[in-house]
Amino acid sequence: MPIAPGSGLPTDRASRSTPVARDRAAVERLAGNAPTLAHLDGRSSVCRACPRLVTWREQVAEHKRASFAQETYWGRPVTGWGVEKPKVVVVGLAPAAHGGNRTGRIFTGDRSGDWLIASLHRNGLASQPTSVHARDGLELVDTRITLPVRCAPPANKPTVAERDTCSAWLAAELRFLLPTARAVVVLGGFGWTSLWPALRAAGAAVPSPVPAFGHGVQVDLPGGPSVLGCYHVSQQNTFTGRLTEAMLDDVFTRARRLAGLL
Repeated sequence: MPIAPGSGLPTDRASRSTPVARDRAAVERLAGNAPTLAHLDGRSSVCRACPRLVTWREQVAEHKRASFAQETYWGRPVTGWGVEKPKVVVVGLAPAAHGGNRTGRIFTGDRSGDWLIASLHRNGLASQPTSVHARDGLELVDTRITLPVRCAPPANKPTVAERDTCSAWLAAELRFLLPTARAVVVLGGFGWTSLWPALRAAGAAVPSPVPAFGHGVQVDLPGGPSVLGCYHVSQQNTFTGRLTEAMLDDVFTRARRLAGLL
């Protein structure tokens, strides 16, 4: 679907000829043979492999929140974004129904994004402290943000089957990112659990057993990168004080040091 220049939505990397995955086997095939990161983004952005997620994301895009009633929702899978050869990779969970599912960019247009991007900016990893829409001028510095589940899930809770179906997109993306990535910051236990199989599939040396998730946990993989655990920037954590700005900044300061950016 073409995106109007003034829409505020991201540039569409898919075209009429982009192949569409409709089941897990197709996801694995199309992710595995994507020749470039741009091709991978285009293919994952039209994925229809998980019926429950397809129905939900499109329903939300049609029956909009009242405050966004005049906006055009993206209503499709959301890809990773940022620089193509990052030193720092941030792994989230899934798009928010009225955040990434609306704007087409993860951690954009919602309170979680407000927290994350402000911290990245304080640490010199983002050009500005806000992430409002996909054409707001925000650029990431030496950083890429990605996610293990690319469609907004009901109640922000993907199923295990949905996570596993989507895993090949993340694994393929990591294959493009690992040659330069030095630090991977994982936001929350779901992302932590999702990351390790994808890292292994991407060719990284993953420990067995995998260390349990915890805020501040650091796992240094042979040959890199280092993986850092961080509480998710959800309102449940930020409103209650479980995650503070200082705690979030500390993780990204460590990531910058590991990445050789300090």
